[in-house]
Amino acid sequence: MSALIAARDPLIPLRHACSALGMPRATLYRHAKPKNVRAATARRCSARRLSEPERQAVLEVLHEPRFADQPPAQVYAKLLDEGRYLCSIRTMHRLLAQAGEAGERRVQRPKTHHAVPRLMADAPNVVWSWDITKLATALKGVFLSLYVVLP
Repeated sequence: MSALIAARDPLIPLRHACSALGMPRATLYRHAKPKNVRAATARRCSARRLSEPERQAVLEVLHEPRFADQPPAQVYAKLLDEGRYLCSIRTMHRLLAQAGEAGERRVQRPKTHHAVPRLMADAPNVVWSWDITKLATALKGVFLSLYVVLP
């Protein structure tokens, strides 16, 4: 479309050509403008970042048997009770994620798949079903309870 507008007769104003084609002028100008390509710059590491030995020390603490099945928030609280501060809770989460250990730290029981229960009546009065519902009345705040039992 922008090529069609660029090839128009110079006597036709740009706004008339754009409105005839249903194209906003801002879109035309945006397509005509060269794209800003920013060079990829390497991010500097924060001065507060943990050094590699400190990171390993935190992971070793998280891998201790007493902390093996606890989330970082509980590890953090217990370490503070002992008077030790290694890093923030978020940093513990980040280190576990980088080590590929993010997620549930407790041992999980595998999911079991059970069959959907089906009720089959092979004689009268074998299967009963019931339901209770509230019915609104003409008075505000007054409801009637409807109990239905089907044999």
